Amino acid sequence: MKRLIAFLTLAGMLTIGITNAIVAQDEVTNDTVAEAVDTTVVAEEAVLEEVPVVEEPEAEGPKSFHQILKEKFIQGSPGFMGIVLLCLILGLAMSIERIIYLNLSTTNTQKLLNKVETSLENGGVEAAKEVCKNTRGPVAGIFLQGLDRHDEGLDIVEKSIISYGGVLMGRLEKGLSWIALFIALAPMLGFMGTVIGMIQAFDDIEAIGDISPTIVAGGIKVALLTTVFGLIVAIILQIFYNYLVAKIDSLVNDMEDSSISFVDILARFSLKK
Repeated sequence: MKRLIAFLTLAGMLTIGITNAIVAQDEVTNDTVAEAVDTTVVAEEAVLEEVPVVEEPEAEGPKSFHQILKEKFIQGSPGFMGIVLLCLILGLAMSIERIIYLNLSTTNTQKLLNKVETSLENGGVEAAKEVCKNTRGPVAGIFLQGLDRHDEGLDIVEKSIISYGGVLMGRLEKGLSWIALFIALAPMLGFMGTVIGMIQAFDDIEAIGDISPTIVAGGIKVALLTTVFGLIVAIILQIFYNYLVAKIDSLVNDMEDSSISFVDILARFSLKK
């Protein structure tokens, strides 16, 4: 009996010990797994923190003409590009001033001739002078000059009209020589910038000791930008210059035709007197 009790006691103790060992082992295993999971999570977070987030570049829209022109201007030689731009600004300013002056000088010559003739018949020379004084333009100035010399004879009137017409023609052509200078100067400055840019490109090749396509292409590109810009400026100013020349020719033709008609009117008025 005592042996049975001792056996049962020993068996119970062994069962309790094995159960405790298993429970302890399970706890250790769970703790190890938890620690491993925590370590894995921490490692993954660290990797995510270390890996830089690459942001996809936003798709740029098409550049405007102003942006492209600004980039090309900056890429070119600032010194020569600035001088060429100054030629463009001055040339455009003078062209616009001449256009305004010539448009204000344009008059309806046929209407003016009719008014002068009517004034001569109704009010005489003084009335015709008032009509000319109240009318702007070189044609009215020529008529006024002829009326002032009416008493001296038609020959003097014709000579006076011719002389004063030459003075007015000089006023109409004022500033055209400067515009022509800017037209010639702009491409010349562009070519000079190109030559200097090419020299700098060859200096870079000599300094490196090797011909690199990048250096050669970049230097030539920058050098040619000044030529392109200079030619663009010359083309723009040439258009304005041709318009001004055509406008002046039209005014001069009106002055000549109206002067002949004016002398005929004065001749008929003198015969009636």
